[in-house]
Amino acid sequence: MKSGLISIIIPSYNEANNIELLYKSLNKEFSGIDYDYEILFVNDGSTDDTLLVIKRLANAVPNVKYISFTRNFGKEMAIWAGFQHVKGDAVIVMDADLQHPCCLIKPFIKGYEEGYHQVIAQRNRKGDNRIRSFLSSLYYCAINRIVEVDIRDGAGDFRLLSRKAVDALLMLNEGNRFSKGLFSWIGMDQKIIYYDNVVRKNGNSKWSFSNLLNYGIDGIVSFNNRPLRMCFYTGAFILLASLIYIFVNLIIIMNKGIVEPGYFTTISAVLFLGGIQLVSLGVIGEYIGRIYYETKKRPHYLIHETNVESGEGNANTEPGIHKIHRSWDH
Repeated sequence: MKSGLISIIIPSYNEANNIELLYKSLNKEFSGIDYDYEILFVNDGSTDDTLLVIKRLANAVPNVKYISFTRNFGKEMAIWAGFQHVKGDAVIVMDADLQHPCCLIKPFIKGYEEGYHQVIAQRNRKGDNRIRSFLSSLYYCAINRIVEVDIRDGAGDFRLLSRKAVDALLMLNEGNRFSKGLFSWIGMDQKIIYYDNVVRKNGNSKWSFSNLLNYGIDGIVSFNNRPLRMCFYTGAFILLASLIYIFVNLIIIMNKGIVEPGYFTTISAVLFLGGIQLVSLGVIGEYIGRIYYETKKRPHYLIHETNVESGEGNANTEPGIHKIHRSWDH
C-alpha cells in the first residue's frame, strides 16, 4: 500500500451553502484512509459569502488552504492555480457543488495504488434534462471526430491524478485551457470509474447554455486545426463548382444566347457564398483571437488573498505569476 499526501483541489464560485457540507463529507471519507490530506479551495471571484466560509474553515482546520482570485477568472484557471500550489503525491480535482460524490475517493486511491496515473470518474446522465443530454451526446460524438484526443462523454474534471500527471500538466502553459482535452492529451495509464449522476441540491448551476456553448467551441478549437482545413476544402469545392457552373453557362450562352437573367440563381449564389465566407472568417477569427491572447503573455490569474505560504506547492513553475502572487498576499 502506498502512503503520503493526497491534495484535493476544489474550484468554488458562489458555493457558500455547500463548502462546510463538502468538508464534512471529505473529512468523514478520509477518516478510514491511511493517507494525509490537504484541501485547497480556489475562490473564483465569488460574490456571496463563499470566501468568508472558506476562511472560517481554514482558521479552524490546519489542512484547509485557500486561494482567492481578484475576480472571476473561470474554472479552468482555478484548476490551473490549484495544480501550481498543491504538494500532494496525488491530486483529486472535484467541484464544490456536491455533485461529485466523496464516496469515490476510496476507489480513486485504490486505482492510484494499482499504478494508474489518472483515475477518472465518468457519470451517466440520469436526471439531466433530455434536450441537454441529447445535445451533449451529439457534441461529444462530433468533437471526437474532429479533435486529435479522445474525450469521453460524462468524464469531466472529477478525477485523481498522480504527481507525474500533474507535473506533465504544469508543462502545458497555454492561456486558453480546455482541461478535458489536456487530461486526455498527456495520456498515461488510466482507469475509469462509473457512477450515477447526482442532481444539485443547493444553489443553481453556473453553466448557462451560452457558457456551455462557449466551452464547447473552446474544446473544438483548442486541440486541432481541422476547422481551418475544412474551410479550405469547402472553399476549394465551391470554387471548383463555380468554375464548372460558369463554363457550362458560357457554353449555353454561346449556343443559345441569353434567354433571361437568372435573378434567383444570382441571389442564391451570393447568399450561399457570403455565408461560407462569414463562417470561414469566424473560424479563422477564433484562432487569431487565441493567438492574440497568447502573445500578450498576461498572467493567467491574480491572487487577492491566500493562506498558502510562498514557495509552497509548484508556484515557482511560472515565475511571473509567483511574483504577482506575493504582491497581492497582503
